Amino acid sequence: MTSSSLNRAESAPVPHHAAASSPTPMDRPALLVMLSGTFMVVMDFFIVNVALPAIQRELHASAGALQFVVAGYGLANATGLITGGRLGDMLGRRRMFMLGLLLFALASAACGLAPSAPALVAARVAQGLAGALLQPQVLAMLSLTYTGPARARAFAAYGLTLGLAALLGQLVGGALIRADLGGLGWRTCFLINVPVAIIALLLAPRVLRASPPTSGSKPDVPGMALLAAALGALVWPLVEGRQQGWPPAALLTLAMAPVLLAVFAGHQRWLHARGGQPLVSPALFAAPGFARGLAVTVAFYAGNASFYFVLALYLQDGLGLSPLQGGGAFTMLALGFFATSLAAPRIAAHLGRSSIAYGAILLAAGHWLQLANTLLPWQAQGTGLMTVMLILLVVEGAGIGMVMAPLASTVLAGTAQHHAGVAAGVLATVQQVGNSVGVALVGNLFYARLQGAGTAHGYGSAFAWCLGCLLGLALLVTHLCRGRRLAAAL
Repeated sequence: MTSSSLNRAESAPVPHHAAASSPTPMDRPALLVMLSGTFMVVMDFFIVNVALPAIQRELHASAGALQFVVAGYGLANATGLITGGRLGDMLGRRRMFMLGLLLFALASAACGLAPSAPALVAARVAQGLAGALLQPQVLAMLSLTYTGPARARAFAAYGLTLGLAALLGQLVGGALIRADLGGLGWRTCFLINVPVAIIALLLAPRVLRASPPTSGSKPDVPGMALLAAALGALVWPLVEGRQQGWPPAALLTLAMAPVLLAVFAGHQRWLHARGGQPLVSPALFAAPGFARGLAVTVAFYAGNASFYFVLALYLQDGLGLSPLQGGGAFTMLALGFFATSLAAPRIAAHLGRSSIAYGAILLAAGHWLQLANTLLPWQAQGTGLMTVMLILLVVEGAGIGMVMAPLASTVLAGTAQHHAGVAAGVLATVQQVGNSVGVALVGNLFYARLQGAGTAHGYGSAFAWCLGCLLGLALLVTHLCRGRRLAAAL
């Protein structure tokens, strides 16, 4: 699909139901098309984990190359999200969504056909950048297209998609590798994106509402460069620092991150004061509850990603479960998440803006009970510990679902239409940074505690200690959600 065809797609007439301000259930195809892009981008961060041993054997990849197969994708995605959102505001969100789909399909094909480890790493970076172009458009289109009860249902579906993509990514990858379709093995983990993206790309002009570009917009190239450098300086050391033993270069790069962010913020204010169009307008943070909502988001995603990380380690290395048994435990988490995500619109109708706070309280209660369960004497027997743990995983999953489903809608509720794309990019960036920061910090604490214990009991001690940290994060989310300035969009 050429650039001219994308231009025609953006300006083409849209079916009546797609142009309505409050879509009817007939707009489910549009929702499916949008969420298919989100699902692919999120799942591809997790699906590759189970393919790493096979990639190493076939491509003779080094340990560093394997790390960059994962980290290169996440780093490129995180650094490009705000720019992707801004391009959607400037050039049209449907057009950029379709371009993102096309580039993601091409990058996925390049991953699946990669002849060497360096080629795979390069394709993964391209895949992450394509995802950064695609993701913010989904959030912006959901925020602008749906209103009222339809909006609540759409964002509930979005939250469900995020959670299921993260929880089921490794299961899907394992199933594809085991099926070994066409003898392709691990390559199908990437190639499966190609037909999905092509189908979504063909349907997009028919079912998605066109959004006109913001008139007179010009790209803030210095702002884009400063932001990419700042986020790269923050995320790269957090992703790679521990594996490399925190060399001086990683620490120096991390120290540069706040400096670069301060320079970026100063440039944005200066450009705004001169009547220019900064990448992230300071006026964006005047929206009710936007800054507080970002704080909630980073705390929640840091705790959520950390929980997945330490739970996966504890189930297999601490309790001696097989990967399949550990995956079965994660299905209990998914069960609670799925139940409250589906019920999110009804929960919000009863609890209003308090629904996120109640979800955080439920999550904190689950972490507290899980912490108590881990410290009880029966943990040495294994069976009693595991039974109670599985029950509590349902509770924790339910709390995650109550927070994740309405959080994005709430944060974006007060933003102006012409800032919708960049606001969505900021939100998606904060989600990615929260994931990276959470895993890096709790991962370091986990391994430090484990090394200090030095016995077989060390995993239980490390898991319990990190659950205490996660409990603190959940309580922080609860506190932040109670503020009146966090606008409700449900």
